[in-house]
Amino acid sequence: MDKSEIAKSIIEYIEQQLKSGGEALSLDEIAEKVGYSKFYLNRTFQEETAITIHQYIFERRLTEAAKKLVYTDKAIVDIAYETGYQSQQAFTNAFRNIYLCAPMKYRMDKQYFPIRKAYQMQSILSVYSYSRLAVAA
Repeated sequence: MDKSEIAKSIIEYIEQQLKSGGEALSLDEIAEKVGYSKFYLNRTFQEETAITIHQYIFERRLTEAAKKLVYTDKAIVDIAYETGYQSQQAFTNAFRNIYLCAPMKYRMDKQYFPIRKAYQMQSILSVYSYSRLAVAA
């Protein structure tokens, strides 16, 4: 598997876990599923996407939570658990650090601002190919 395929499989696994909800993702778990060491995976993912796996998971979880806050009436504690947080307090602290407001205030504003949409591997591959062509020229 080349590096772009590895990054793609990591993203697919993360997105699948985000959709199923309620399960915290760890680098160890991803490494076990993909079949490479966590150090190699993290380095490869960062080379391909310019972001660490941890940061990608963190931002995707909060983006999914923000979407649920605006577009559903689910309780904040339920959204916290569905997006992999162990408590509402941990979720609220993480959310406040990124969105600079409490989840309830964000919900009342009814404005959805994603901080990290799911990567589309084709766009990553295009940028990667372009940058490699530019270096080769």
